[in-house]
Amino acid sequence: MCDYTKMDRIRNVVIHEKVSIARIEDNMRETRLRWFEQVKRMCIYAPVRRYEMNNLMHYRRRRGRPKTSWNEIITCDLKSMGLMEDMT
Repeated sequence: MCDYTKMDRIRNVVIHEKVSIARIEDNMRETRLRWFEQVKRMCIYAPVRRYEMNNLMHYRRRRGRPKTSWNEIITCDLKSMGLMEDMT
């Protein structure tokens, strides 16, 4: 794409900046917030909205990182973008 080969030993960061490709985390965040907006407009009794209210505190795992709920991920995304829930 940029006429570089592996032998040129140019870092991916430099090529991403030159081609202006967005980071994967940013694309995932935008997609999640777009889905969040659609879910908020759905009926409260929709199957997707039931999962939104699902609480994972009663779920017990053996070892490792605890599961994060969808609401926690959306809250982190909103905070990182500097948005409020009604702004989506």
